Amino acid sequence: MDKLDELVAQISRLARRNAPPEWIDGVQVLATDRVTEPLGMITEPCMALIAQGAKRSVLGERIFDYRAGQYLVVTLDLPLTSQITYADTAEPFLAFGLPLKPAVIAQLLLDAGTVADTGRTRAADTGVAMATSDAGDELIDAVVRRLRLVGNPVDQRVLAPAIEREIHWRLLTGPQSAIVRQIGLADSRLSLVARAIRRLQARYADIIRIDDLAAEVGLSVSSLNRHFRAVTAMSPLQYQKQLRLQEARIQLIANPHDIAAIGHAVGYDSPSQFSREYKRMFGAPPGQDAARLQSAVLPAG
Repeated sequence: MDKLDELVAQISRLARRNAPPEWIDGVQVLATDRVTEPLGMITEPCMALIAQGAKRSVLGERIFDYRAGQYLVVTLDLPLTSQITYADTAEPFLAFGLPLKPAVIAQLLLDAGTVADTGRTRAADTGVAMATSDAGDELIDAVVRRLRLVGNPVDQRVLAPAIEREIHWRLLTGPQSAIVRQIGLADSRLSLVARAIRRLQARYADIIRIDDLAAEVGLSVSSLNRHFRAVTAMSPLQYQKQLRLQEARIQLIANPHDIAAIGHAVGYDSPSQFSREYKRMFGAPPGQDAARLQSAVLPAG
């Protein structure tokens, strides 16, 4: 059986059709025969491998399209807007996800003796903290072997750590090695931006002065802006705005009639500013967008 065909079979075995992404024994699987609306969320460091179908993820103004046999790697907490762009009953969208672990990557760099590889470090400084690539047979094979363990607690306990380490190694030595290795380096540009992001996430509804944020991270304002924009494709304040609006969108699905209160809760004192910026980001005013999302996520009948 072809590696990609077996990946399709394994995900089909585990995932319920048209259910949200499911975490099973430490990995994530998704199966759906429906295309989806663009939905925003904070995506943590992970790799996502598509077995069937296609997906689009948007970071700021950058668009990442990937399809069967390709993977997305995210190396930082990023506010992404994503949608499944190809799926139907005959060929459902099928995908696998795995969190990326800084400690595993750091240990692999030590074991391989490549921690001081400054050439790759400089290469990583040229791009954002996410990318798509074709998945090689070795990566797909490791993912398939990891999925085979699901449902067997003893095998999983003994064998899963080694296979997940292998998946990290395939990513670390693959086309996106330059950005993946940054996760394991404490003094990398990525780690500096990650510190700023953690502070923004903790206080996204507050007024934050960029010079205070830079001082907390240990950078000058110009350096923080330069590093932040290089890896997230936006400024720190633009990132904070996306955090606010995506959190508002999540809350609006549950409380579509409490628009002013939700806007205030995420940091907007002016309802008109909230509505204006929400429409600019999501294409419709909060109330209209919430009604559309509810009709998309709630089952008919």
